[in-house]
Amino acid sequence: MTNTSLHLPLNQSIQQFYDASSTLWEQIWGEHMHHGYYGADGQEKKERRQAQIDLIEELLHWGNIQQATQILDVGCGIGGSSLYLAEKFQAAVTGITLSPVQANRAIECAQKLGIPLSSSQFSTPPPSSTSTAQFLVADALDMPFADDSFDLVWSLESGEHMPDKAKFLQECYRVLKPDGTLLFVTWCHRPIDRQPLTNQEQRHLQDIYQVYCLPYVISLPEYEAIAQFLNFKNTRTADWSTAVAPFWDSVIDSALTPEAIWGLLRSGWTTIQAALSLNLMKQGYETGLVRFGLLTATK
Repeated sequence: MTNTSLHLPLNQSIQQFYDASSTLWEQIWGEHMHHGYYGADGQEKKERRQAQIDLIEELLHWGNIQQATQILDVGCGIGGSSLYLAEKFQAAVTGITLSPVQANRAIECAQKLGIPLSSSQFSTPPPSSTSTAQFLVADALDMPFADDSFDLVWSLESGEHMPDKAKFLQECYRVLKPDGTLLFVTWCHRPIDRQPLTNQEQRHLQDIYQVYCLPYVISLPEYEAIAQFLNFKNTRTADWSTAVAPFWDSVIDSALTPEAIWGLLRSGWTTIQAALSLNLMKQGYETGLVRFGLLTATK
């Protein structure tokens, strides 16, 4: 079989991938669609969902995010991070995704938690006196927001899907308020300043791109160079590959349960193919090819 999504425009492929897989992911893993944190050395043993919460907290600590009132979550999934941040900071959080299934589920999750839904227009984030949320279907390369709208732009594992990395960071810069903070976490490949990617590494990455509907990934130093070119200030980066790599062992274990196997059969070939290819990411971390890159900067 072939992945039919390869013949679709990228945004449509991404939408269909997450439309098909998000319900299963939530059933098995819960509302957080991102890596977990297992200590700086990757050796801490913990329940997998707790590891995902810990990642959010560790990122906030690393980024020195002590308060935020207007937050944009780019690539919000089903609202896990968005709603966590809304409650933590009593903030107005806006999440965007390409998937209508995800946006609708995020709205349901907000209602279940009792977080009021904002009725503001796309161009203006809601006022923040208490936690509120809104979830929109929107393209991160052409966000439907006015300049200088948010004091925190949060992007947790969505940058790898962006077909134009510079345009994406430029949009993040545009919608940030002056002195606002970008906290950006994404899949990368290893730095290439000393040695270009080998043919074998390029083939490995191409297999990952095909399975997870990615256009391409770049290295963390390349992201840093883009941020500096765009006039971001106070740019810092970090590589947390070791801290998150055990996540894929947990994902592989969870995919072998009867519940997961039955869910995969109902979710369609694209989701099945992603499950069958989980070792691609595990091996990528083991060889040092795949990296978990962090970047924070201010406007």
